[in-house]
Amino acid sequence: MKPKQILSKNAPAPIGPYSQGIIAGSFLFTAGQVPLDPQTGQVIQGDIRVQTRQVLNNIKAILEQAGNSLHDVVKTTVYLKDMGEFAGMNEVYAEFFSSRPPARSTVEVARLPRDVRIEIDVIAAIERS
Repeated sequence: MKPKQILSKNAPAPIGPYSQGIIAGSFLFTAGQVPLDPQTGQVIQGDIRVQTRQVLNNIKAILEQAGNSLHDVVKTTVYLKDMGEFAGMNEVYAEFFSSRPPARSTVEVARLPRDVRIEIDVIAAIERS
């Protein structure tokens, strides 16, 4: 089957030439999500916990638009502006992935879009009919 674009009104609209998510084969790939309010398109202000929660809620909305959930996530990549904020990110991350957490890579990066503290992308396993 051809790749299928996923677009949720409950996640921030793309601000460039990319899709929120793409289903290809048996997987859903999300674009990196940053802590933007889906209604206003503005960065959610706050510490790493607040920003992580918004990012994961945005990812959850994309997954739900595709008929999936966080339980279907098999791999995440977390990009942190400051690895010193790992513990705060991890605390909130654990709330969203409490059982059978996915494989994860976490890297510190020099800069993220709109100077946010965090960006996360995921790969989810899906069932296609």
